[in-house]
Amino acid sequence: MIAGVVLAGGRSHRFGRDKASALLHGRPLIAWSLATLARSTPTLAVNGPEALAQLVDLPAVADAEGLPPGPLAGVLGALAWAREEGCSHLLTVPCDTPFLPENLGSRLMEAAERLAAPVVAARAERPHPLCALWRTDAAAALLPLAAAERQPPLHALIDRLGGAWADFPDELAFANLNTEAEMRAAGGKLRSFGVRHKND
Repeated sequence: MIAGVVLAGGRSHRFGRDKASALLHGRPLIAWSLATLARSTPTLAVNGPEALAQLVDLPAVADAEGLPPGPLAGVLGALAWAREEGCSHLLTVPCDTPFLPENLGSRLMEAAERLAAPVVAARAERPHPLCALWRTDAAAALLPLAAAERQPPLHALIDRLGGAWADFPDELAFANLNTEAEMRAAGGKLRSFGVRHKND
């Protein structure tokens, strides 16, 4: 049983406004990431504000309590929610990645089954630790690392947890949209190449 959560708790400083709800090709940016998750599971939620979750008609998942704000607190909150849903695994993606590989979930699941790792994350030209499949029981080992005064980067925590990496060929598939200019360029790319499966 797999749950899927879009991580959307960031403050969008470089974007200048909430980017998860900004429209890309007529749809909220977060909807493109959600469509990738939906290819792997119908059990979906949003780690972010309640209003954003309502926009896409999904439950909101809060950050884990007692941790500084950031992606790690979001992942731990999502792991707790996935366990409550009776799921053995959690698939996470960021809210600002509209070009994710169509086979992201299946590739990560295949690697997880083969390697029996607590987490398997994506890597192309560099690691993408937010695009990951987590065993929900990994939270027990992750929480003490998260509670440290100085948290290492998430990719370092994955390594320390005994996680693995699944290699993907296209770095551009993991591109984050952080500015209005990048949103406009992404819209042009979608129009040039046709809207992908995420409009299905």
